[in-house]
Amino acid sequence: MRKLSIVLFAVFGLNLTIAQTKNFLDVPYLETSALVDTLVTPDKIYLDITITEKDSKGRKSVEDQENKMAQAFKALGIDLDEQLFIKDLSSNFKRYFLRQKDVLKSKRYSLLVYSGKEAGEALAALEKLKIANTYLEKTEYSKMEALELELKSKAMEKAKRKAEALTTPLDQKVGVAIHIIDTSTPYYPKRQMQRMEMDFAVAKAAVEPEPLDIGFEQIKVETSVNVKFALSN
Repeated sequence: MRKLSIVLFAVFGLNLTIAQTKNFLDVPYLETSALVDTLVTPDKIYLDITITEKDSKGRKSVEDQENKMAQAFKALGIDLDEQLFIKDLSSNFKRYFLRQKDVLKSKRYSLLVYSGKEAGEALAALEKLKIANTYLEKTEYSKMEALELELKSKAMEKAKRKAEALTTPLDQKVGVAIHIIDTSTPYYPKRQMQRMEMDFAVAKAAVEPEPLDIGFEQIKVETSVNVKFALSN
């Protein structure tokens, strides 16, 4: 008897699933999709800075260069606790030799700045200290999550407008959305790792260089949806 009950329950569940699928397919509907995108200016810019100590006469120690860099950044109004980070703590002072070069010690940092102008000021300060091993590590937009949600709403509105444009000539009305798929790809910050020597060249061209207002590539953000709308006459 128990086995029979289980079989009947399974058959009932299968019939219910088929009925639900059939009912969904029997509803007149229109399927449409929409994509919206925008460009935003990055407001979090990360610079990768490496300070090295070479085995040469009158060499400058990593510690001395680090202190001078910190003083220069403080003079620019940079919050060292919030914006300057040591990278790879386990290997701050590795001893190594690259292609027979006489590098004794090396230390890497990540500097966070919030605008092209601030990045330019930091680069000019590093140039004066002859710290030229600097890279653009990555750029980010701090309000990315809120922006993506806003774009999703706009994509849904666009999908509905497209549905209405398609059905108006047919004297049909767009009803509720009966199936929605978010087909967006989440945005992930891209690492740049571009050497910034061109900025140093600009700084060298003037006796008293003006702060560089560097224009960084804007970030493209897009979202897309696929929607099925019920139709009625």
